[in-house]
Amino acid sequence: MWRRHRVLIGATLVGLAAIGVLPMASPSIVTLLALILAKGVVVLGIIVLLQAGQVSFGHAMFFAAGAYAVAFYGRYVGVGDMLLYLVFGAVAGGVLGLIVGLFVVRYREIFFGMLNLAFSMVLWSLLEKMFHYTNGADGIRVARPALVGLTFTPDQFSYVLLYLSFAIAVAALFAVQRYLESPLGSMLRAIKSNETRLEYLGISARRVLLVGYVTSAVLAGLGGSLVAVIQQIATPEFAYWTKSGEFVFIAILGGTGHALGAFAGAAVFEFVRFYASAQLADAWQMILGFVLIAIILLAPAGLIGIVRRRSAGERSAA
Repeated sequence: MWRRHRVLIGATLVGLAAIGVLPMASPSIVTLLALILAKGVVVLGIIVLLQAGQVSFGHAMFFAAGAYAVAFYGRYVGVGDMLLYLVFGAVAGGVLGLIVGLFVVRYREIFFGMLNLAFSMVLWSLLEKMFHYTNGADGIRVARPALVGLTFTPDQFSYVLLYLSFAIAVAALFAVQRYLESPLGSMLRAIKSNETRLEYLGISARRVLLVGYVTSAVLAGLGGSLVAVIQQIATPEFAYWTKSGEFVFIAILGGTGHALGAFAGAAVFEFVRFYASAQLADAWQMILGFVLIAIILLAPAGLIGIVRRRSAGERSAA
């Protein structure tokens, strides 16, 4: 067990040290760290689909579904419990993922990506136009919930969110990596390499992809509910195509060869955006673009690929 997951365990310990030390050095970074972890959970879902060679340019719809599930609960039922919010977000993402997935898993490559984009833009349009229910572009405020019946001050709650996000991120990280190493994960990769051979073995490629798709949607809904509580708002922008592009960007940046790539990419993306926008408010997108170009040219396997290549070099030298 230790040998098999030593990289994940090491990364978890490093992450635990980071969230213990960095907030002490700069308390303002607490929210940023929580956002990195929440978005990393969403990007885990993108990595699952990329194993099958399928890129979703509309995964923001599940992210928005999780966020609005939390917002609607708070607006129409009352302020609930944080754990209940997370369950609602994951279920909302999963149910929508199953509905959309039953249709889109029949398609591959660009058709798969563009159909996801189309569904996402339909949801974005509904959230924009149904003003009476969604407040349109203004979005819905998300009140600070309790956690297992306990209430916190705003400062306390930011730390609670950070540690809760970390716990969820670690659980999702181990679960997704285990999934990728399982027979289901191998079947997903077979869709990319030779789908016909998979069908000859009597295995339905559509069913395998649907399981991966719904898993991905659940992760996106879970991450969306976390982000909605962290930012205390859910807006139609959560479903817009640029948000989907952001998740794909992070996945490529971090690398798709290991689940850790989701969090490595999210950390670099958010830190670059945070500090670049502070220094160059109108040019941070350009800086992120240069970072991605450099990664693609110098390390096509992403940040995780760099680490793996260096580790392999050290082992061969030894």
